Amino acid sequence: MGESVQAEVMMSFLVSEELAFRIPVELRYETCDPYAVRLTFHLPGDAPVTWAFGRELLIDGVGRPCGDGDVRIAPAEEDTLGEVLIRLQVGVDQALFRSSAAPLIAFLDRTDKLVPLGQEGALADFDAHLEEALDRILAEEQSAG
Repeated sequence: MGESVQAEVMMSFLVSEELAFRIPVELRYETCDPYAVRLTFHLPGDAPVTWAFGRELLIDGVGRPCGDGDVRIAPAEEDTLGEVLIRLQVGVDQALFRSSAAPLIAFLDRTDKLVPLGQEGALADFDAHLEEALDRILAEEQSAG
């Protein structure tokens, strides 16, 4: 297994305009999957939920609105780096989280020290792991169909 960077950040889970509560969120980056970050949300009374998405999406989303589909990230206020909104969606269900930008930036800085942005493909074993994962997915699909 490769090297990794981890951090825990407290985020606000925005249930509605009137209701929000703070939850711990684990951020994880691993060299064995150098293009992705993983956020594990520890919601009270539920099993932890992990979302994986592009590290570059998180980097871009801290400074400007970005993302299509299931993950959208944007500064809470235009032209400031104070807080970041992370919207996760599955079908019609969605969850909105608010985080201070500073711990996200610090985490991303640590990931960049481990694997500089744009250098992900230089990791020798990444292509082998990708090939292996794709073969496994194809084999599972063929055996299920």
